[in-house]
Amino acid sequence: MPRKLEAHHFEALGTNCSLFAVGLPTGRLLEGEFWVRRIGARLTRFSPDSELSRFNASPGRWTEISPELESLLGESLHAFDMSSGLVNVAVLPSLQAVGYTRPMAERQPIATELRARPVPPLRDVLAVRPGAARLEPGAGIDLGGIAKGWMADRLRDWLGPNALANLGGDLSARGMGPVGDGWPVGLGGATVVLRDQGAATSSVRRRRWSAEHHHLIDPRTGLPARTGLEEVSVVAANGVEAEVVAKTALLVGPEVAPAYCAAHALAWWLSP
Repeated sequence: MPRKLEAHHFEALGTNCSLFAVGLPTGRLLEGEFWVRRIGARLTRFSPDSELSRFNASPGRWTEISPELESLLGESLHAFDMSSGLVNVAVLPSLQAVGYTRPMAERQPIATELRARPVPPLRDVLAVRPGAARLEPGAGIDLGGIAKGWMADRLRDWLGPNALANLGGDLSARGMGPVGDGWPVGLGGATVVLRDQGAATSSVRRRRWSAEHHHLIDPRTGLPARTGLEEVSVVAANGVEAEVVAKTALLVGPEVAPAYCAAHALAWWLSP
């Protein structure tokens, strides 16, 4: 007899989230929501009391950090290397410069004068060792989509052998899904089936507050990205890898993105 599919939907991290699992009690999914809220509160840049904000406010010295933040900073350094520097979490000063200082749901960002200032290479401003990290003065970290992909991967594993986590479009799936042929999800205008894989979409169509201002910073300029692509969706080995590949592909633009995706993604969709 097929086991029951359980689903739980909630709003967190400034977006819509969903957890699905086969053969688990609903309470287990609710515990997953509580975990998202706890970790999200520690990793947000919008609260001055969060662990990430305290780290950003302590430049120039080694600071003790939690295992979760240590893992994410390490993942961010890997993403920087994997993307040849295009996925760079040291974009906080640039985000603040273009007016993105509060959550979109709380208040529309105020567009400011655009001033080009390239983002410094992440490995020049961030160092991580077991239990501690150091940030150079003048730098600031925004974990953004990498945090959502990282959290989706951990939720998927925590929920068991047949589960799917969707945190605002950063997806991570494990197992064969509700009917045994994988987890069907909408991606890039099509329905795809995930089996022990992740998926993500990087877009400049959302979180936009003027014709020139949106949340995706091109670290080469320090300005909102304008590359000839507006949205990229990919399927990759896991959620955080999908997030990194999608963002890199969008930033390299339409001429290079197909070759990059062919080398790093299992499937992809590009939208100019």
